[in-house]
Amino acid sequence: MGAALALTSALGYGISDVLGGLASRRISPVRVALIGQVAGLCVAALALLAQASSAATGSDLAWGAASGIGTGMAMVFLFRGLSRGAMSVVVPVSAVGGVALPVLVSAAFLGERPPGLTWLGVLIALPALWFISGGSDQSGTTSRAAVYDGLGASGGIALQYLCLAQADASAGLWPILSGRAAAIVAVLVAAVTFMRNPTPRTAGAKSPTAFTFSVAAGVLAAGALTAYLYALRSEFVTVTVVLACLYPVVPVIIGLAFLGERLRTSQALGLAGALAATTLIVVA
Repeated sequence: MGAALALTSALGYGISDVLGGLASRRISPVRVALIGQVAGLCVAALALLAQASSAATGSDLAWGAASGIGTGMAMVFLFRGLSRGAMSVVVPVSAVGGVALPVLVSAAFLGERPPGLTWLGVLIALPALWFISGGSDQSGTTSRAAVYDGLGASGGIALQYLCLAQADASAGLWPILSGRAAAIVAVLVAAVTFMRNPTPRTAGAKSPTAFTFSVAAGVLAAGALTAYLYALRSEFVTVTVVLACLYPVVPVIIGLAFLGERLRTSQALGLAGALAATTLIVVA
């Protein structure tokens, strides 16, 4: 059950990325992120009202808020990397680092000891994510600043996953709610930074489609994080993080099926590796 929820989280994040990317072509990416986080906060609040009463301690709320700060950190570095035109560098580094750091921390400090097949799946998943995301800068040059942005984003992703894993199961969705609130604050800080030199986007500046996509992206991301939270109840952090971070598979498949994109050989290898890694982790 935990593995299925983690894969559901990956699916939600993947679709969220697609919708957010389409919205970012019409309005500022920071605005897309802010709208999404506000929508995620509203959905989390409604879900809490519908959920059976749960008790959250101050520690649970603090871990949730720290997770939200990680989300905000990831957005700050990711948007800065994208503003420098280095998507092919930032995305792979952030995806792979977002997996590697939680896995290493969980094994070294949290005492997790997954079986051998799980470790084999992890080792296959890391390069698979790199290939799926693009592998390297197509221009043949790698910007040092872009690599730093990717590492910063991966740190935020790792913080998000690791901190949320520390919340007690009895807290229910309260850590998700506190995390969305903290993420809004973090994105606002990012907005102040980016709005000093905003990227001009006149076409579609008031696009209702972009607003709808932004809201949907935020709702899906909140749902994906909720699926990740419940997956932790029955799975290792190492397993849950690796499966949840297979989200780059979704934009590749959607691009092939609906956006007329072509699959490069490296991406085909990455997809095959991701499938193999998922199989190993699930059956372990």
